[in-house]
Amino acid sequence: MDNAFFETSWDRDEILEGWDEADGCLVSDRVIMDGLPVGYMYRIMPEGVTTFVKYDSGWRFFSEVDDEEYVKNPDAIGIYRLKTICRHCPDILPLLKAPYGTAYRRDKDGKFQEEIFEPLEEEGWDLFENEY
Repeated sequence: MDNAFFETSWDRDEILEGWDEADGCLVSDRVIMDGLPVGYMYRIMPEGVTTFVKYDSGWRFFSEVDDEEYVKNPDAIGIYRLKTICRHCPDILPLLKAPYGTAYRRDKDGKFQEEIFEPLEEEGWDLFENEY
């Protein structure tokens, strides 16, 4: 597997030029580690009293094969910067300014389509207790 996108330009922010919001997000390991494309993404209003909340863009990214059982495992989800996931899946870039409560699913042709917002269960994820 070629993970070259992880090794290039960590210090450059051109990919998110003009982004002035928090840039943290949660991403399935199947996307980041296994290299699967983003198949489902949604944005929630960040809330809570954890360290991560002030960095949280509200975006959550999952592969097409991630199911509820998989994402309930906090070890299967990681905290990343938006620019990292954008390097992996640049087709999400035009969607990032969508309002909170928005969801997209990749269709059979590989294009993202907006759909009814159905957030996956985040209860039990202890990621938020770690430093960003």
